[in-house]
Amino acid sequence: MQKLVASCLIGCVAVGVLVVSGSSALAHHSFSMFDFGAPTNLEGTVQEFRYTSPHTFIILKVRGKDGNVATWTLEGNPPTALERDGWTRATLKPGDQIRLTVSPARSGTTGGMWSPGAVHFRDGKTAGR
Repeated sequence: MQKLVASCLIGCVAVGVLVVSGSSALAHHSFSMFDFGAPTNLEGTVQEFRYTSPHTFIILKVRGKDGNVATWTLEGNPPTALERDGWTRATLKPGDQIRLTVSPARSGTTGGMWSPGAVHFRDGKTAGR
């Protein structure tokens, strides 16, 4: 009887470890959704800068050639990586005018991935360092 209880307990612990470790592995995604071979230049107004883990986001209002404004959702590095480049949660604020180069979403939606060295303020200064 003790062997059965011990085996059941070991089995339950093993399943618990698998469930906990498996969910974190599934939570992360690939960056294959971005087209790194087709850099796209954007200029617009920061609506929001989400300085969150595991990825930061810039929500950017961009006026197109047709005059219509599109909202771009741009995914970036985690805060810990940005901090090595001199970024803080206050680096970008709503209303800031920026220019940046992004790797656009392959799906054609108004989304993409940005890099810290590719973000410049309207006056030409680079965000971060």
